[in-house]
Amino acid sequence: MIARLNAYWRLHSIPILLAVASLALYYTFSVLLERTDTARLLAVYAALFFMCAKLIQFEKWNFRFLLVCGLLFRLVFLCSWPNLSQDFYRFIWDGRLILAGVNPYLYTPDEFIHTAHPLLAHLDELYRGMGELSARNYSNYPPLHQLFFALAALLGGKGITGPLVVFRCLNLLADLGILLIGRKLLVRLNLSPHLIFWYFLNPLVVIELTGNVHFEGVMLFFLLCSLYLAFFSRWYWAGMVYALSVVTKLVPLIFLPLFLTSFTLGKSLKFYAVVGATSLVFTLPFLAPGVMGHYGQTLGLWFSNFEFNAGVYNLIKAAGRMLHVRPWELIKSYGRLIPWIVMGIVAIFTIFRQNRKPKVLMGSMMWVLACYYLLSPTVHPWYILPLVPLAVFTIFRFPLYWSAVVVLSYAAYARPDYRESLWMLGVEYIVVIGIMLYEIIRLREDFFSIRKK
Repeated sequence: MIARLNAYWRLHSIPILLAVASLALYYTFSVLLERTDTARLLAVYAALFFMCAKLIQFEKWNFRFLLVCGLLFRLVFLCSWPNLSQDFYRFIWDGRLILAGVNPYLYTPDEFIHTAHPLLAHLDELYRGMGELSARNYSNYPPLHQLFFALAALLGGKGITGPLVVFRCLNLLADLGILLIGRKLLVRLNLSPHLIFWYFLNPLVVIELTGNVHFEGVMLFFLLCSLYLAFFSRWYWAGMVYALSVVTKLVPLIFLPLFLTSFTLGKSLKFYAVVGATSLVFTLPFLAPGVMGHYGQTLGLWFSNFEFNAGVYNLIKAAGRMLHVRPWELIKSYGRLIPWIVMGIVAIFTIFRQNRKPKVLMGSMMWVLACYYLLSPTVHPWYILPLVPLAVFTIFRFPLYWSAVVVLSYAAYARPDYRESLWMLGVEYIVVIGIMLYEIIRLREDFFSIRKK
């Protein structure tokens, strides 16, 4: 036994040391780091990303080693409190409302806190923690997402740490599912299965999903499962699972037009029907007078009021300043225009790409989503996570670089008024757009993938 351990150490000493160092840095991130400490945050994250790349380079054929590393990195965060996002307070708030029989879409926290509901004694800390922005707006989390909140509130008890542990267990299970189904998809597409570790070991994934308990990973698990089922012509199951992805996060709605030309017209219509029916089943329990208006009102804010880490919009805003355009008028006009531009981009990728090929379909999904986020006025770091697994099924790698530099946007939290550092955002988008354009030129045949007549 000792001899075997010595032999293993001699063969894997550098990766083991990298893994141990990564664990120490993840512990620093989870316990000792404040989001206002920009210099330390960026230094720790840069070191983690470098070691992630080296671990994959050294051990890309050693599935068990990388699997254990990914699990250990996530377990470091299990009982800590998120330090880069306060969204978890709203997650637990909505879950507690559901358990009390209150529809979370009917009231803003500001409205509910002034009622005489007996639950309020247990919600005061959550109300204070979520911040003014969340407290004054209606919930915008889809129905299945809300049920996960309720499950965490049920299993986690009345404190905050308990629900956080449940959230993290759900995200960990989802990431394991993505790892396994992603490997199967890569094998089916004749790609190297180790590429999925660019998702599983990615520091942005570990920190934002396990650490900050965002649910993009759960959505991605359902999305990849649906694609896997669709590639094997299991249309009904694929549609049902795709709907689970939609009612966890609305992002997959943007991909639906691509399926019109991915399969035969009959299969596409059946797929849409199943997605619609399944989504309706999850939505019906929450429907009540005023709910759709509240939900639409909150979603509209993301297009016409909020801005964070914007790419193209910041350039347009800078031009608007020179023309003396009022920023609050500009973002409203811009917000009304963006959905139409995105629909046009989706239509182009639907009509002109060979989406019946699985690789091309997943590439189209990646490009549509990348274009949307480049145009969007609000791009929180965890938003871009769906691009990472989609990228590994293509030959394009700019989303991986984006996941490395998107943390530059957190520099805004180092300032009392959360004013963004435009030069840091400039570095981020110069890197992303520069690499993206380089890859489009170098790999233009794969990018265009024009439909053959």
